[in-house]
Amino acid sequence: MTERLHLIVAFLLSAGLPAVAAPCQFEAQGEARVAAITDARSVRFDDGREVRLTGIEATATTRQALTSLLVGRDVILRGTDDTPDRYGRQGALLFIGESDIPVQSMLLAQGDALVSAEITDKDCSAALMSSEAEARRQKKGSWADPSAIKNAESPDDILAGIGRFMVVEGKVLSVRQAGAMTYLNFGRNWTHGFAVTISKRNLPAFESAGISLKSLETRRIRVRGWVEGTTGPRIDVRLLGQVELLGANEPTGVRP
Repeated sequence: MTERLHLIVAFLLSAGLPAVAAPCQFEAQGEARVAAITDARSVRFDDGREVRLTGIEATATTRQALTSLLVGRDVILRGTDDTPDRYGRQGALLFIGESDIPVQSMLLAQGDALVSAEITDKDCSAALMSSEAEARRQKKGSWADPSAIKNAESPDDILAGIGRFMVVEGKVLSVRQAGAMTYLNFGRNWTHGFAVTISKRNLPAFESAGISLKSLETRRIRVRGWVEGTTGPRIDVRLLGQVELLGANEPTGVRP
């Protein structure tokens, strides 16, 4: 694993993905040396600070990949906000040495992470999505698993992953509003079928992007987020980047 990741870094630094990295060049927020990986998305520096990697969600291989990639390396932190979270961790994009490619892009490009959609900067978000899409096309890392993308027509498979971050694809059968919530329904049985929920307070982001939720009816989409629910699985969409429109010829469901 260590040799493979070091080869990946060398390739990316010398020849790969410069256009992908450039949009994520936010303000520098300091430098440090990585002492340890504390969990699949967090690192501890030798000065005691802890940083949470923004823009990604972990897969089964993320922590091992980070350990091989970062421990003992000097990194630069970049971001738009250095306010620590409730655990005292600063959120940031990490760059190894003078590289202009974020570590997040390296992980995504090898299928060792998923895009979280939390970065709202349009260009940086698109760049991270591009890295993930390439890994998906090549079936790298977690995308080698045929069940990496869940089929919206199989709600029981999605519900089995309650409490996990998942990627789901399918056709929106109906769009309904109930109170302050809009439901994108993927099944005819609204109680048991998979659905996406979008609160009224989050509608302006879609409107600003020129997307009417009603226009998603009969469209095929890919959605990502944390699975909730009891009888029927739900993903609550708070950010525009959680929803991707799919082309008519793209395969639905389990195949990346």
